[in-house]
Parts: sequence; C-alpha cells; structure tokens
Amino acid sequence: MALHYNLSKVYEISDNDTEFAQQIINLFVEEVPQELKSMKEGIDEKDYPKTYASSHKIKPTLDLLGMDSAYEENLQIMEWTKSEGKKKEIKEVFKSLKEHIDNALKEVKKDYNI
Repeated sequence: MALHYNLSKVYEISDNDTEFAQQIINLFVEEVPQELKSMKEGIDEKDYPKTYASSHKIKPTLDLLGMDSAYEENLQIMEWTKSEGKKKEIKEVFKSLKEHIDNALKEVKKDYNI
C-alpha cells in the first residue's frame, strides 16, 4: 500500500484505466523533479515568475496523486510568489515539499519498477 501517494483520483477520473495511471506516474517521475529543481533555483534567485511557473506546473500532478500535504505546501509557494516574499519565509516550506515529493518518488519507483 502506498504511503506517500494515492492513485484513487487517477483511477476515478479514468474509469480504472491502468495505462492512464501509468502515464501519470511517468509524468510524475520525469517532470516533477525537474520542476522542483527549477523552483529551487527560482527561490534562490528570487525569480518569482520562474518559481510560480514550476509550482503551477506540478500542482495538478500533486492533486491527482493525492499528495495533500505537498499540494498545500505548493499552494503556499504560489502565494509567496504573488506576494514576492522574502526567501527565508519560504525555505522551510520548500524543504518540506521536496521531502514529500522525494518520498513519493522513491515509493513510486519501487512500486512500478522504474
């Protein structure tokens, strides 16, 4: 049983289509780590548009995978970009988001032999 992600939404919207679920898993494994890296660069550089773009891009995937904590942290980062906050305000949120995503990635790769 998955601890860090949940595919129930994916199966619900796809009428239990396992191919669709696999596509979502592949998208998560391939794109989310790249966007997370871009988001970190954006935060470090205080490049709010870059951070927002990466954050916005991973938002639906986090939602589909039932990663509620990561989803909420991602929303906080999006809000931070809109208010153009200070780096120190968001560093811990990003650190927690990255940890949630890293845990889910490890679990997904193990569960799907990726």
